[in-house]
Amino acid sequence: MKVLPFKTSKKVSIGVELEFQIIDIHSFSLISRAKEFFRNLNEINYKERIKPEITQSMIEINSSIHHAPTTLLQELLELQSFLKSKTASTDIGFCGGGTHPFQQWSMQKIYPSQRYRKISRRFRYLSKRATVFGQHIHVGCASGDDAIYLTHALARYVPQFIALSASSPFYQGIDTGFFSARSSIFNSFPSSGVMPYFKDWQEFSNYFYKMRDWGLIKTMKDIYWDIRPKPEFGTVEIRVFDTPLTIKKSVAMAAYVQALALYLLMERPELISRDLYYLYNYNRFQASRFGPSGTFINPYTNQHDLILDDVLDTMKKWSNIRDSLTVMLILQVLETM
Repeated sequence: MKVLPFKTSKKVSIGVELEFQIIDIHSFSLISRAKEFFRNLNEINYKERIKPEITQSMIEINSSIHHAPTTLLQELLELQSFLKSKTASTDIGFCGGGTHPFQQWSMQKIYPSQRYRKISRRFRYLSKRATVFGQHIHVGCASGDDAIYLTHALARYVPQFIALSASSPFYQGIDTGFFSARSSIFNSFPSSGVMPYFKDWQEFSNYFYKMRDWGLIKTMKDIYWDIRPKPEFGTVEIRVFDTPLTIKKSVAMAAYVQALALYLLMERPELISRDLYYLYNYNRFQASRFGPSGTFINPYTNQHDLILDDVLDTMKKWSNIRDSLTVMLILQVLETM
């Protein structure tokens, strides 16, 4: 049986993708100016780090590979500074947040690349409705089997990730009543939600090649799971975070994931089974709707806790394996919640 190649990465190296809103700095409206921005982007060093997204009111910055949150922070601040300098003489601005509070998705324009045009033809209105903004965090893994274990083990913490990053209470001009309205938008896409239960990388490889042979996917980009392996990068990619409102918070989220992943891979405390997913949708909804005050039911103990309390309990488990600067960075963000 064929085995999908997995590029080995240094354990728990981190990388970040951040999707920003493109706004008018006077009206704060979402504006479709990405094509104009990229037409004027001539700096070769930045062309691989700044990318268009599916609609023209979105832009994405990509970090390089990092082993410490401090260097990640430096790079993201530098990218943010570059974006500001490129648009200093225009009315274009960039901001975080998981949704724009009053944009209308029907008014959005698909970015004119071959890939995004193809997606738009396939998914129609879902493509424009996907004008929401997230942070994706990549964690390096030494092997495909490690990636499968980590993808499953991290699923138990998805409510934490949603609650900690939630920044999308408004959508289409209304107060949704949710801490994270964004986290429900992608549920309409096929291949969204959770990864099926695979025991190892061989089972995952079998699934991937079947899906490809059936013509349902071509690459992992066609799979929209909340957490997915990325064999071409040698990482696990977590996709449930709203884009935070500050660069510092986005790095704190990456630091939290890095510390948690290191703990999970070193200690292997989570027993991976199908039971893990029985409460997945309930816990995910609680985080989206109520944020840190949502109820989390532990799939292993059946204990009911506030999500924020579960975060604090989790940090106690791995605080001894992370440096004090990382812990302080995360705690500073938690204190604002």
